[in-house]
Amino acid sequence: MSYEAEKKVVLNFYDALDKAQESSIASAIADHCAPDLLWRGFHPFDEQRGAEAVAQNFWTPLRKSLTRLQRRMDVFMAGTNEMDGFDSVWVASMGHLMGLFDTPWLGIAPTGKLAFLRYCEFHKVENGKITETAMYFDIPHLMMQAGLQPFPPQTAAQLVQPGPMTHDGLMFTSQPAEEADRTLAAINAMISDLGQWNSGLSLEDELRRTWHEDMLWWGPTGIGATYTIERYAKQHAGPFRASFADRSKTGHICRMAEGHYGGFFGWPNFTARPTGGFMGMPSTDKPGEFRVIDIYRRDGDKLAENWIFIDLLHFWKQQGVDILARMAEVPRT
Repeated sequence: MSYEAEKKVVLNFYDALDKAQESSIASAIADHCAPDLLWRGFHPFDEQRGAEAVAQNFWTPLRKSLTRLQRRMDVFMAGTNEMDGFDSVWVASMGHLMGLFDTPWLGIAPTGKLAFLRYCEFHKVENGKITETAMYFDIPHLMMQAGLQPFPPQTAAQLVQPGPMTHDGLMFTSQPAEEADRTLAAINAMISDLGQWNSGLSLEDELRRTWHEDMLWWGPTGIGATYTIERYAKQHAGPFRASFADRSKTGHICRMAEGHYGGFFGWPNFTARPTGGFMGMPSTDKPGEFRVIDIYRRDGDKLAENWIFIDLLHFWKQQGVDILARMAEVPRT
């Protein structure tokens, strides 16, 4: 199946949005999206309805803050959604929004310097219009670039994350259907292992079933990025499993693949109850939601790279910790 028509809708939307002046952002969104557009974003934006709300609450303040904004995509793909029986078509893009951090955003003091906002979007396209969007972005990553420390020291690495090692993530033309099938199969096998936490294998050997030994896990700020199965188990997967109980089943809204790439998002993906320290913070024993986007690159029959977006501000707000409010009170020199 070709998704070139749906891809063109999203590319035309990006072109109009990225070129729009402040006064025309809402109209650029309205021209390419349905009147009742459902837009899901990370805390504090949450769900928005319609072009005017999305423009007023998200895009206009962001564009005022990150001036001369550029969209720098690393992955662009489309596919049918496994979660509704492969009925709907979604288009996803991932990369960074880059600009000059010139005015405050969400209470974060500007630096006057180059800054990157990690983002990933899933767009549902119907009858030539975008009807739903999930746009997830790493706000703590921007905080760190502005000299703030929103969390205790993380277990993995903090850096501006590159795109795929193979540099083939921008799929503007159709890809072989059999490659998407292989990618989705690899993702589903990983999800099956991830969801049970009781395979009977060591964590490292469980991961080896679906991941390359030299896997790259590009995690969100607060957790960080990690490399190789051994370090991923030590720096994220092991501590995460030890910190939570009562993990719910996975609930995805969209899961799809094209070529060697695939991904999913949920609202939330799952809930879990923190019973041990997580991210250097004490346990609350209160169930919390995890809103997540995952993007994967497959190599052969196993997964090689994974870019992860987790709404940690939303999770910690549920635990009684308002990271945004706390960071707004921290003076930056």
